[in-house]
Amino acid sequence: MPLTLPFTKGHGTGNDFVIVPDPEGAVHLSDSQVAALCDRRFGIGADGILRVVRSAALPEGAATPDAEWFMDYRNADGSAAEMCGNGIRVFARYLLDAGLATLPEGATLPIGTRNGTLGVTRSPLGFEVDLGPFRIDETETLVRARGLGVALPGLGVDVGNPHVVVALPSDDRLDGLDLTVEPVMEPAPAAGANIEFVVPADPLVTAGVGGIRMRVFERGVGETLSCGTGVAAAALAVRHWAGPAAPERWSIEVPGGTLGVRTVGDRVLLSGPAALVFSGQVALA
Repeated sequence: MPLTLPFTKGHGTGNDFVIVPDPEGAVHLSDSQVAALCDRRFGIGADGILRVVRSAALPEGAATPDAEWFMDYRNADGSAAEMCGNGIRVFARYLLDAGLATLPEGATLPIGTRNGTLGVTRSPLGFEVDLGPFRIDETETLVRARGLGVALPGLGVDVGNPHVVVALPSDDRLDGLDLTVEPVMEPAPAAGANIEFVVPADPLVTAGVGGIRMRVFERGVGETLSCGTGVAAAALAVRHWAGPAAPERWSIEVPGGTLGVRTVGDRVLLSGPAALVFSGQVALA
């Protein structure tokens, strides 16, 4: 018998998700079912799945006791990921609109993820999520991509999930990349990584805010219009390259819109919009 699932479609700056409500943890989607839901021709179409499940309903060891709700994020190919910066804002929007949580001004909404519990607050751009501590890995990774010409070095940045950030000298070089083909990293990280290609603004800083343009190839997905954790990684990489005088606030332009990043000590925070588009039911074999 086909499985009938209620769902809601949402996005954050064009990074889109199928949201599956499953408060009691009764829905178990296979990798192939996730891929079918995310298929843009034969399914609903999305960059990933957000399963909305109560933390208490998770298997022992997976629960996040300090958060009632857990974001079970899966990439479009069905693989599980540690976190999703755009996804968690969309997840928060869904909880609020569905009446499953409240978020008064000045309060924090805790959401469980595979990277632990993260706090979401309201911001002028929509929502801001504290992604927690970040880590820079200066071990050089060479990145080859179609349209890049030559392999370029990338900087490793971990914001709860792994990224490699590559700096390009001009908008033309960024626009000329063909990211329909997955870039190759040498050496290849054991768990893979999202790859960000960035062009710093000229001038880099305006009114105390750094500026960046970015495109991203997400592991398990492909090129997306936006990647929240990738935006944070891009800002951290350019900040690292710029040195001690670099600003703490950044504005990052991605194909799907604009996101904000700020650093507070060793922590990084991401802000941006989140929208719900439509809801329905889908039959899934």
